[in-house]
Amino acid sequence: MAGLIEIRNLKTYYSLRGGIFGRTKRYVKAVDNISLGIKKGECLGLVGESGCGKTTLGKTILQLTRATSGHVFFEVPDEVLDTLSRELSNGHHHQLCYRYDLNTYRGKRLKAMRKYMQIVFQDPSTSLNPRMLVKNIVGEPLGIHRIASGKKRLERVIELLYAVGLSEDHLMRYPHEFSGGQRQRIAIARALATDPEFIILDEPTSALDVSVQAQILNLLIDLQKKMNLTYLFITHHLLVVEHISTRIAVMYLGKIVEIAETETIFRNGLHPYTIALLSAIPIPDPDLKRERIILTGDVPNPIDPPSGCRFHPRCMFAVDKCKQIEPPLEDVGNGHFVACHRKEHVAAEFGKKLI
Repeated sequence: MAGLIEIRNLKTYYSLRGGIFGRTKRYVKAVDNISLGIKKGECLGLVGESGCGKTTLGKTILQLTRATSGHVFFEVPDEVLDTLSRELSNGHHHQLCYRYDLNTYRGKRLKAMRKYMQIVFQDPSTSLNPRMLVKNIVGEPLGIHRIASGKKRLERVIELLYAVGLSEDHLMRYPHEFSGGQRQRIAIARALATDPEFIILDEPTSALDVSVQAQILNLLIDLQKKMNLTYLFITHHLLVVEHISTRIAVMYLGKIVEIAETETIFRNGLHPYTIALLSAIPIPDPDLKRERIILTGDVPNPIDPPSGCRFHPRCMFAVDKCKQIEPPLEDVGNGHFVACHRKEHVAAEFGKKLI
């Protein structure tokens, strides 16, 4: 699959001001030097504990939050990406960055790009305007981007409602008249209005009942196949991400610590944090028991993260090297990347094989 989005050395820091003059003294390092690729037509799952920077990464890709530094390239041809990579590695900012790097987009250019990139938020109760009718909520993007108006706009809205399992009978209702699952369907219809290529799904099922979650997940899978969509699925629920994702990226305290195909993560996860997350998945069989790995300590402060590997204060395999040197994200084979100095020891401990 061709690449749709390429993230290079992306950083998003939030400044903390203090003192008499309100000067910036410290930063919350929500996204810290992340490089990541999202392939066209895939669903990349992004998992990790609350507060690790998942949502900030998604918002930075869409330019809802401005990056401190780094690059977000969108739809770059392979040959152009190679040129950009060489130039950036040499410390040069190639003129092609202005054309493909979303971090350079402003004003009308950024507004035009939003047509191709959309987001579905976690809670539809807060993401939908309670004072607007459904026909206006779903049709608003069509007016903003001047795609359709009048009768054609109404026809498009009805088409979108049917696509997400609703009907034209719902046009003249307000969000409070719907269930949580129906409201999320409305939010999905709004995201689809502009025929986007890329959609960020920010925990779209976490506020829903389990039975409704399954319906929404199946709807998203069907829509992806029909419309050739690309998803970034943000969640902390591993069973959900296993159901929908092609690949999974595991995030911890602003860093990607492991990324691989979904099956590889679940069968051959190599980072201690990934294994701890997998051990917490409940098994729907009272006769089967899984050894639960309980992480010691609390998540470190993102204002002052630990030196070296950020996971080392809670890692059972940590050695002095882990405390001093940050591990790079290394390819261990077949597109499986792990950032861990002790991956061989982890593999030996849990009976896994390095590819």
